[in-house]
Amino acid sequence: MSNPTADWEKVGESFFRKIQLYTAVFDDDLELENYVVAAAPYGGAIALYRDEDKLHAYRGAPSAKASIDIYSCAGKSLRQITWDKGSIKGLGWSEDEQLIIVTKDGTVRCYHDLQGEFSQFSLGKIAEDVGVKSCRFWMSGLVALLNNNRLVVVSRYDEPRPKLLATPPDALVHSWTLIPPAYTLSLSVEVLLAINETIYVVDPTDCEDRMLQNGPFTHVVASPNGRLVALHTHEGRVWIITSDFQDKLNEYYSGVKTMPKDVQWCGNDAVMLAWEDEAHLIGVDSGGVAAKYFFKGFIHLCPDVDGLRILSNDACELVQKVPEPVKDVFHLGSSSPAAVLLDAIDQLDKRSPKADDNIRLIQSRLTEAVDTCVRAAGHEFSIHWQKQLLKAASFGKSVLDLYNSDDFVEMCETLRVLNAVRFYEVGMPVSYEEYIRLTPEGVVHRLINRGEYLLALRVSEYLRLPTERIYVRWASQKVRVSSEDEESICRTIVTKLNGKRGIAFEEIARTAYDEGRGRLATQLLNYEVRAANQVPLLLQMEEGEVALDKAIQSGDTDLIYFVLLHLRGKLPLAAFFRVINKRSVATALVESSARAQDTELLKDLYYQDDRRLDGAYLHFQQALIQKELTPKLDKLKLAQRVLQDSKDHILEIKCLEEEAKLWKLQDGLTKELPESFMGLSVNQTLYQLIRLGYTNRAKKCQAEFRVPERMYWWIRLRALVAKRDWGELEEWGKGTRRSPIGWEPFATEILSAGNPKLASSFIPKCSNAEERIDLYVKCGMVLKAAEEAFKIKDVEKLEELRGKVTAGGSSGAGGTAEIERMITKLRPK
Repeated sequence: MSNPTADWEKVGESFFRKIQLYTAVFDDDLELENYVVAAAPYGGAIALYRDEDKLHAYRGAPSAKASIDIYSCAGKSLRQITWDKGSIKGLGWSEDEQLIIVTKDGTVRCYHDLQGEFSQFSLGKIAEDVGVKSCRFWMSGLVALLNNNRLVVVSRYDEPRPKLLATPPDALVHSWTLIPPAYTLSLSVEVLLAINETIYVVDPTDCEDRMLQNGPFTHVVASPNGRLVALHTHEGRVWIITSDFQDKLNEYYSGVKTMPKDVQWCGNDAVMLAWEDEAHLIGVDSGGVAAKYFFKGFIHLCPDVDGLRILSNDACELVQKVPEPVKDVFHLGSSSPAAVLLDAIDQLDKRSPKADDNIRLIQSRLTEAVDTCVRAAGHEFSIHWQKQLLKAASFGKSVLDLYNSDDFVEMCETLRVLNAVRFYEVGMPVSYEEYIRLTPEGVVHRLINRGEYLLALRVSEYLRLPTERIYVRWASQKVRVSSEDEESICRTIVTKLNGKRGIAFEEIARTAYDEGRGRLATQLLNYEVRAANQVPLLLQMEEGEVALDKAIQSGDTDLIYFVLLHLRGKLPLAAFFRVINKRSVATALVESSARAQDTELLKDLYYQDDRRLDGAYLHFQQALIQKELTPKLDKLKLAQRVLQDSKDHILEIKCLEEEAKLWKLQDGLTKELPESFMGLSVNQTLYQLIRLGYTNRAKKCQAEFRVPERMYWWIRLRALVAKRDWGELEEWGKGTRRSPIGWEPFATEILSAGNPKLASSFIPKCSNAEERIDLYVKCGMVLKAAEEAFKIKDVEKLEELRGKVTAGGSSGAGGTAEIERMITKLRPK
C-alpha cells in the first residue's frame, strides 16, 4: 500500500493533501470549460449548465436544447432538468442539497430534491425591471447583484422575503463576494464589492469604503468562516487579509501572465488559484510560498466546508489541510504516541518483540494514542489505513485495564457508513467532519433523494434510525415511474409496507393523485389509519362524501366540521342538504352550528327536512328578540305561515295567534302606563296591572285570554301582597264568602309579608282545623290554636301547644292554665 503522505504538500507551516476520490468522472467529449459548475456542500451533487457567454459546438437539435444536468461526484447522472425559462444568472445549492436557480428576470426556483419537484418565488419588481447580473450563495440564502449595482438578499428559501441592501456606488463591479449572517457582528449578510481601486462593504443599512488603493481586484473571496478575505489584484498578486481589513497575513505573486479563471478557499486554511489546467495553493501563513498542481484538462474548483473539490473530466479530487490526528500519526519522523502505537501493530504483524517494546514506551500515554488513532481513522479516505488505525487502536485498548470503547465502536459504525456512501456507484465523498455536520439523518436523506433506497434502509437499520420515511419515498417513486396497472402497483406497495409502523399512506396517495392516478390514490388512502390525514386529500380529490364518512367514523367533531365547511362552500345548498340528510351525525352538527351562527341556513335545513314546527319555533325565537312591535308581528306571521298548511299543528297556530294578540295588548299598555309590559307572559301582565292598581284592566285581560279564576286569584293575591295593599286585601276577604284557592294561601302569603294581625283574620275561614291550628301558631296565637284543638278534641295537640306556651311564654301563666283546663275537660274521668 502506498505511503499515506505521498500526496502531502507543505505550504508554510501546514501540510495539505490531495486525495483522488473518483476517476473517469465525465466523458472526454464533455467540454467542462464551456459549463457553469455548482457543487452542493458536504460532498453533494454537482450541477452543470452551459455557459451562455461562451461559444460551443453545435451538436444537433436535441442536444442543443438547454438543460441543467445533475451528477454525483463520481460522474453518475442523477437528473436532467430541461430548461426553457430564460437566461440563468445564478446556480447554487443550499445546505440541505436544494438546487437554486436564479434567472435574469429575478425568478428563483428551489428544487427540493433530485427528482424535479420545485417551488418558485421572485426577487421583486426591481429585479424584474432592472435584471439580475450575478448571484452568490451561502448555506441558507443568496444575494443577487442587479444590473444597476443594487443588491437583493434572501435569507431563507422556505420563507423568502427579498430585501434590498444599502445603495453602493454606480460603477463597474470587478468582482464581489459575501460573508454569511452567522459570521458578521451585525448578524446580517455583508457584501464585499470590488469597485474602482477599493472595496466597499455593503450591509442593510450602510455602504462603507475600505479605502484600499491597490485595485482593481479581479477576484474577491471570503473564507467559509468569514474571518479572512482573499484579494487578487490586476497585477497578479494575491493578498490574504482579515475581514475587517486591518491586517495583511500573506501576499503571493504567481508569476503567471494570464488572470486565473477562479479563486476559491480551501476550507479556512488556504486559497487556491486556478487556471485552465494549473492550480496554486497558498496558505494563510505560507510567507509567499505556494504548492503547485498540474492537470491534464480543464478544471473547476468546488469549495466545501473543510476542503476543496477539484473537478475535471479525468478525476474528482479533494484538497484539504491534513487533520491534526492524521498528521500526528503519519508525519515523517513523528514520535507521537499514536505513531508509535501504529508502528507497534506493524511489528505485531511481523511477530517482532518490538511491538511490546513500543507499548511499554508509550504506556503512560497509551489512552491518548488510542484516541488519536481512532480520530485519525475517521479522517482517512483509504480503507486500508482505516483498518490499520482501528487495528492499532484495538490493540492499544486491549492492553489498557480501563478504557471506554464507545468512541471506538461509534467510529467503526461511522466509517462503515462513510465507505458505503463514498462508493463510486453512490458518489458521495463525505468527509468525517462533513458527516458530523450533516448528521446521519442528513446522509440518509441524501441517499433517498438519489433513489438509493436499499442503501438508505440498510444505513438506517444499522444506525438504529427511523425507516418509515424511506418506505414512503420508495413507494412514491414507484407510483411516479411504474408502468404497471394501478391494481398491481397498489398490491406491490401494500405487500411491501404491510406490518411497517408509521407509514404515511396519505403521502403516497397524494403522489398518485398528483400523477393523475386518482383511483390508485383512493385505494391507497384506504390503508391510511389516521382519518385526519385521509380527509384533506379526499377533499382535494373531490371525494366529499367519502371524506365525510371517514370523518364521522373517526369520531373527531372538529374533523367533521372541517369537511362540512368545505362541502358547504363547494356544493349548492340542495346538494349539501342531500349529503348530510343521509348522515344523522352530520345533520346534528350542522343544526347545532347553524343555530349559533347561521339562522338562515337553519331555516333552509328545516324547510328541506319538512320540519315545520322547528322552523316555526326558529321564527318565533327571532320574534322574541325584536324590540319593535311591527317586526315582532312580522316574524310571528312567518311562523304561522310555516305551520298553516299542516293539520297537525292547529294548537301551535292558535298559540301564535294568542301571542300576537298579547303583544298588541302589551304594546298599548306600555304606551299608556308608566312601566313596560313587552316580553311578559299573560300571568306576568296581570300581575303587573294589579300591582299598579289597574284591577279592572286586569279583569278585562283575564276574560280576553280566558285565564282560569283560580289562577287569577293567585296572581291578584301575590300582586296585592307585593304591593302591601292591606286595605284591599281586607275588603276582598270581607266581601267574599268563598275562595277558589281556599283561604290558607291568604294567611300564608300575608304572614310571609310580615302582617300576622291581618293574616289571622283569614284563619277562621279556613275549612281544615289542622291548617287553622298551624296558622294560629305561626301568627303567635297559641291560645287561639288551643281553642281550635279543643273543638276537635285533640289532647295530643293541646299538650304540644302547652309546651309552646311554657317555652315561649307567649300567653304567660294564664295561658298555660287555660290549656290545662281544656286538657282536663277532655280527659276521661
